Amino acid sequence: MDLRTALLQGQKLLENAAIAAPRLTAEVLLAHVVGRNRAWLYAHSDEELREVWWIHYGRYLHERLRGKPTQYITGHQEFYGREFRVTSDVLIPRPETEHVIEAALPRSRGASPILDIGTGSGAIAVTLALETGRHVVASDISTAALRVAAENAHNLAAHVNFVCCDLGAAFQTGTFDVVVSNPPYVPETGANILQREVRDHEPAIALYGGSDGFAIYRRLIPEAARLLRPSGWLIMETASNAMETLSGFLRDWSDVEVVEDLAGLPRVITARRPSKPIFVSMP
Repeated sequence: MDLRTALLQGQKLLENAAIAAPRLTAEVLLAHVVGRNRAWLYAHSDEELREVWWIHYGRYLHERLRGKPTQYITGHQEFYGREFRVTSDVLIPRPETEHVIEAALPRSRGASPILDIGTGSGAIAVTLALETGRHVVASDISTAALRVAAENAHNLAAHVNFVCCDLGAAFQTGTFDVVVSNPPYVPETGANILQREVRDHEPAIALYGGSDGFAIYRRLIPEAARLLRPSGWLIMETASNAMETLSGFLRDWSDVEVVEDLAGLPRVITARRPSKPIFVSMP
C-alpha cells in the first residue's frame, strides 16, 4: 500500500464515523507517523507504506475514532505560531485564547512581572515571555500540568518561573503589573453539551467552573485585586454569554473593556485595578 491509498482509507474511516475534518485529520496522523510534514506526504504519495508506519497509523486512527483528540495523539498543538507540547494533563490551547495575548501585549509595555494564573500547557505564559521579553511567572494547582508547561518553556527557550499553588496563593500582595488567566468557566450542568473529545478527554479541573461557571472568577477577581499593583491590568478569557456577569464582578475596577474574537463574539474581558482599595463582595 502506498501513502496515497493509506490517506484515502484513513479519510474514509473518519468520514464514516462523522469525525470532523476527516481528510486533514488523516493527513496529520499519517504525517506524525512518518515524522514528516503534510507537504512531504503529497510529494511522496507513491512511496510504500512501511509496516511499522501502518501499525502506528492504524492505532492512531482507532484512537481518533474513539474520540481522543488529534492533539493528544500527536502530542502537539500550534499556538500563536509556535508548537506546544500537550498531554491529557492540560487543556488543548484554542485559537480563541490568542485574543488573550493580543489584549495583553499593549497592556504589558513596561510591565514586569506578569502572572499567568492556571497556566496549563504554559501557552499564554510562554508566549507572553517571548513576545514581551518581560519577567513572567505562571501558577497552576496541577503539578502534572506544570511539568508540561516547564517542558514547553524549555523547548521554546522562554524564561518563565513556574509555581504550584491555588490561584495566586504563593505570591505577595501588590507584586504584579499584569495578571492574565484562562480559568475554567464551563458550568458543571453543561457537560452534556460539550463535544465528546472535550468532555471525555480534557482535564475536568481545567474545564468546569462550578454549578454556574463562575466559581473560579469569584475567587480570581479579588485575588487579582490583591496581587496587582495600583493601575495594574487583569485580563481574562471567558464564555461569550458571561460578560454581563463578569462586568458586575468588576464594577469597582476601571477601564473595563470587552474584546471580541474573529467571529464577533465577546471572548476576553480586561480591567484596570484602581488606585483606591477594592472591597469585593461576590454574589
